[in-house]
Amino acid sequence: MTNARYDVADGVATLTLDRPERKNPLTFALYAELRDWFVSLRDEPSVRAVVLHGAGGNFCSGGDVREIIGPLTERSPSELLAFTEMTGDLVKAMRACPQPIVAAIDGACAGAGAILAMASDLRLGTERSKVAFLFVRVGLAGCDMGACAMLPRIVGHGRASELLYTGRSLSGPEALAWGFYNALHEPDDVLERAEDLARGIAAGPTLAHAMTKRMLHQEWALPLDAAIDAEARAQAMCMESNDFTRAYRAFIEKRPTSFEGN
Repeated sequence: MTNARYDVADGVATLTLDRPERKNPLTFALYAELRDWFVSLRDEPSVRAVVLHGAGGNFCSGGDVREIIGPLTERSPSELLAFTEMTGDLVKAMRACPQPIVAAIDGACAGAGAILAMASDLRLGTERSKVAFLFVRVGLAGCDMGACAMLPRIVGHGRASELLYTGRSLSGPEALAWGFYNALHEPDDVLERAEDLARGIAAGPTLAHAMTKRMLHQEWALPLDAAIDAEARAQAMCMESNDFTRAYRAFIEKRPTSFEGN
């Protein structure tokens, strides 16, 4: 990937945004490569969880001002729509991949970088981190890459409105209090803690975790009764899995369960 790298160990793919001298910004190429990588995870059984973080003490500063925002001012309407649809496809790919995504967030987490954090399933931060949805600062609406749909569900409608209308930074302790972060850790520890969390997830029932992620996503738009019915079907499918039978037998035989993802 361009300015990003990943490695896989213990069922966890750690994806590192790697342009630290610019606080790990996104470019046209990197948007597309990240989209394609998350799409590819749908057919990658060796990856059971993902950790997303940035190199050099920052998560991601968003779209590169010189390499994205400048060129966009000269594009045609159809080219602009192609770009916004492509960036939205990255979030769709993150939400559609079956693996839970844990974001390890330190330093700058701004603009599209904040969207990447938002689109993750779990977020660990640091006290010094700064989360900001900066679109208003460049004359754009807060409705970018699903922010108006997803952010209110994480922090609440009023708080999401404040962040999207003002573009102000959310401090680490505030992000934790608002529910954007699941926990805070020291800067030197946040990646390790994220990988620990991801390894714990990866050791669990892959099929069941994928179903949980799918239903969390799908049930946003369902009435309660329809959601309950959908969950009944989903859980019945999980009960058909070998992992379910293995867990039962392990419990009866008083031994640890080994999940194999089928």
